Amino acid sequence: MMDIQPIRTDDDLSKAIAEIETLWGAERGTADGDRLDVLITLVDRYEDEHYPIGPAHPVDVLKMHMEMTGRRRADLASLIGSSSRASEVLNRRRALTLDMVHKLNRHWGIPAEYLVVPYELERLAVKPVRRAADPVRKRA
Repeated sequence: MMDIQPIRTDDDLSKAIAEIETLWGAERGTADGDRLDVLITLVDRYEDEHYPIGPAHPVDVLKMHMEMTGRRRADLASLIGSSSRASEVLNRRRALTLDMVHKLNRHWGIPAEYLVVPYELERLAVKPVRRAADPVRKRA
């Protein structure tokens, strides 16, 4: 029954995923469970090679964690010091500091390696300053 082939194309990938869906929930140690494990391994390898996913943005990691755990901006504010600081971090206008990363790791369990990735801050849109027109000088 183990007539599994390497995944070399996106068509092979689609077929493997369809089979994974039919085998999902198979008991470990059974023929179907072993087949499921092998197919998942092959799909993971193919996707890693052909569709790599870069590291997540630290603020996205923080937001996802907050959403998954039901935490709000106020919870972040109480952890890192103030509501304005929490807003600035979540809007990417203030970088996470080492102290913030340490607190997020210690109190919320977010792995520090996901938060210490360098990133650029969002720039505030600067509105051009309107200057009064220079007074017109009369020629004598």
